[in-house]
Formats: sequence, C-alpha cells, structure tokens
Amino acid sequence: MEKIIVSQFVILLVGTLFAWFNFGKEFVAWRKKVCPAGCGRCVNPLLSPCLYGAIFFTAALILSWLVLTGK
Repeated sequence: MEKIIVSQFVILLVGTLFAWFNFGKEFVAWRKKVCPAGCGRCVNPLLSPCLYGAIFFTAALILSWLVLTGK
C-alpha cells in the first residue's frame, strides 16, 4: 500500500508543478499583453482554469503528503 501512496504523491507533485508552471506562463503572457493559446485566452489569469487546476492539485498534494507521513 505504501508503494501506491508514494506513486500517487509523485504523480501529484509532477501535476502540481506542471499546473503552476502553466499558470505562471499565462500570468507572464497576460502581463506582457501577449495572447498565446492557453487556459486564459487573454483574460485575467486569476479567472482561468489553470489557476483552479493548480489549486486543486496543490490541495490533493498536501492531502497525499499528510497520508504519506501518517499525520
């Protein structure tokens, strides 16, 4: 069971990093007034699906960490 929990944690870690990277990329593009194809499509990145995905991935990562450490 511990192997599955560690695997889940690693997948959530990679997903969280990827989600925050995409949000950061969208935020920088929005600040520079560049419109790449992405989550926000030139709208405020704080209202984009990238931010919500990053938040949920982070919450899942924290819960996985708590399960892994036994707290």
